[in-house]
Amino acid sequence: MDTSIAIIGAGLGGLTLARVLHVHGIAATIYEAEASADARAQGGMLDIHENNGQLALKAAGLFDRFVEIIHPGGQATRVLDKDGAVLLDHPDDGSGGRPEVPRGALRRILLDSLPADTVRWGHKVTEVAALGGGRHGLTFANGATVTTDLLVGADGAWSKIRALVSDARPTYVGTSFIETYLFDSDTRHKASAAAVGGGALFAMTPGKGIAAHREPDGVLHTYVQLNKPKDWIDSIDFSEPATALARVAEEFDGWAVALKALITDGETDPVPRPIHALPVEHRWSRVPGVTLLGDAAHLMAPSGEGANLAMFDGAELAKALIANQGNVEVALLAYEKELFPRSAFEAREAVGILDICLGSDAPQSLVDMLANYQAVE
Repeated sequence: MDTSIAIIGAGLGGLTLARVLHVHGIAATIYEAEASADARAQGGMLDIHENNGQLALKAAGLFDRFVEIIHPGGQATRVLDKDGAVLLDHPDDGSGGRPEVPRGALRRILLDSLPADTVRWGHKVTEVAALGGGRHGLTFANGATVTTDLLVGADGAWSKIRALVSDARPTYVGTSFIETYLFDSDTRHKASAAAVGGGALFAMTPGKGIAAHREPDGVLHTYVQLNKPKDWIDSIDFSEPATALARVAEEFDGWAVALKALITDGETDPVPRPIHALPVEHRWSRVPGVTLLGDAAHLMAPSGEGANLAMFDGAELAKALIANQGNVEVALLAYEKELFPRSAFEAREAVGILDICLGSDAPQSLVDMLANYQAVE
């Protein structure tokens, strides 16, 4: 395949695309703004699903490596009420279809599977120019320039490439997460560790909740969830961690001590994450030589599908390019024809899941959903 392929963003989706192409002898170059693979922490645990993420890893020839990094017990799920009473407790018996793995370890597997020069670190796109015939010229903050036949935006929520195909911008959905961590929890935070259990904890009420996950080595990773106006989260000075944590914790006065301690005892600077989403039906008309995948294409509220969809998008785009070598536009049409309805379905599901977690019927709505899911499995 003589087409030059530039992938913007070395997240899981962009890496999967490059890897599946590489398996089939097609070269691609990834341009990543971050300075190196270790420039920042790569987040917490990911549940990788049989129907999308795992299929992508199989297409990439990396499924066996994936199995090696599965966190035993990570699929356990508990729902507690705000007083700490257990409403649902499903252990991980190894039969579930969504094993948990550390995001950083999964990304490392993908990076290590590519030729060393595939990812160009420290390349932040500052300008994109359409050159005609589907070709684009890229200019980077470091002064480098490149011309490409196929440009793939795998550059996340605030994608620079998206503007080439769509006027859509992410909008705030009315919910903010605040991220904290506890370490050595089984020794130093025993009550919180017991509340979380072996996998995921959800303590939800209408408009607010605490979700936490046990990670390897006794780490508890917490996402406080609040339905609040954007100016509320913006008004908190997160450069003063103790004050910020105290302000967030005020929203949980009267909650069980072990649950509230997931906030008040936080051992890392709290990170605010206002949740944004693209329109549920986000799609674009065919623009020669450019397409999107992952959050760049279909940013949605957290639902457990984001990373899975990004990897699946990457694998499906690679398959379309492999099947239509020599005709990029036919490949992109085929890819987008499947991408748009798939993305819209999952985006609608994500809206529903957020309401199940924080809507007027929480936590019973979440208990019912998880119980039904377990029954189907």
